[in-house]
Amino acid sequence: QVQLVESGGGLVQAGGSLRLSCAASGLAFSTYDMGWFRQAPGKEREFVGAISRSGGRTYYADSVKGRFTISKDNAKNTVYLQMTSLKPEDTAVYYCAADRRIGRLTLALESHEYDYWGQGTQVTVSS
Repeated sequence: QVQLVESGGGLVQAGGSLRLSCAASGLAFSTYDMGWFRQAPGKEREFVGAISRSGGRTYYADSVKGRFTISKDNAKNTVYLQMTSLKPEDTAVYYCAADRRIGRLTLALESHEYDYWGQGTQVTVSS
């Protein structure tokens, strides 16, 4: 079965960096667009960014643009979220997700467009 397993979360001071990983199994990883979402306590899950199946296209939420970078290693079946200049408002559980739809012209921005989800990893940014 399909599994997405996030890792790399933790506690970091404001201004610091973290790199999250999402290891995928049970799917043809190179044929999936991948997304990252986050959910803070008491808030709805929100889009962070996405990357195309080849890794050639990315898209980011305005709140993280210029600070976060998504990359995809199809040889390792892994997608990464490099986070820099972290702020306390980045505190959330971070999830990776896989979109299996073929022929999509744009990257999916809504959670309902994704087919598979990881269990999430906690990121806490202290001030």
